[in-house]
Amino acid sequence: MDTAPGQALETLTAFSLLGTSACLFAPATDFDVTTQRRILALAALAAHWPGIQEAVPGVTNLMLLFSSPPRDPAALATRLEEAWAATPPAEIVGRHIEVPVVYGGAGGPHLDDVVRHTGLSVDEVIAIHTAPVYTVFALGSHPGYCYLGGMDARLFVPRREVPLLSIPKGSLSVAGMQTGVAASAGPSGWHTIGLVDMDFFDPRQMPPSLFTPGDTLRFVVERVIR
Repeated sequence: MDTAPGQALETLTAFSLLGTSACLFAPATDFDVTTQRRILALAALAAHWPGIQEAVPGVTNLMLLFSSPPRDPAALATRLEEAWAATPPAEIVGRHIEVPVVYGGAGGPHLDDVVRHTGLSVDEVIAIHTAPVYTVFALGSHPGYCYLGGMDARLFVPRREVPLLSIPKGSLSVAGMQTGVAASAGPSGWHTIGLVDMDFFDPRQMPPSLFTPGDTLRFVVERVIR
């Protein structure tokens, strides 16, 4: 949905309390880079409001952690709506990192599933997947995991009917309109098409996550195993 500043905000946004310690503000807008840059700009602004301990951007939403519960949650909701209407996209010059991928083989066991879903060839899937510059929208799911925007619609596939109990660290997967790399081993309902030999999260480093919101990356072919 495309919206303009000043449009009936009560129909476009959602505000909910998360107990007494936080709230979630979720503007009902498109999953695109411009929307996400507005979320990042709003996070930077709200982080300095009284009573706010931390502002955590999500994918097209914002969570505010309270240093103390707000006396008037409705007033906070109104302030967020007004700030959203007035907030332009943040101008972020993040880092750009190229991420080598071994596509297919044991590290990409579901590449053929994506081929069947899309009707594309293996070479076409890989060419389409490596073409975009992806933007890191947010970090979440597990430490170091990047929610990325920018995947070509030709690769949109449904989640797996039966999720997997665990996929290895570095697994590159696709599902719905998103693609991402598992920063650590864990369960997944996505289709794994390749393997990345990089550390996306290292608690010994500061910051511990390799990427931050606003950074960009491009997947590059290291090897294809058929």
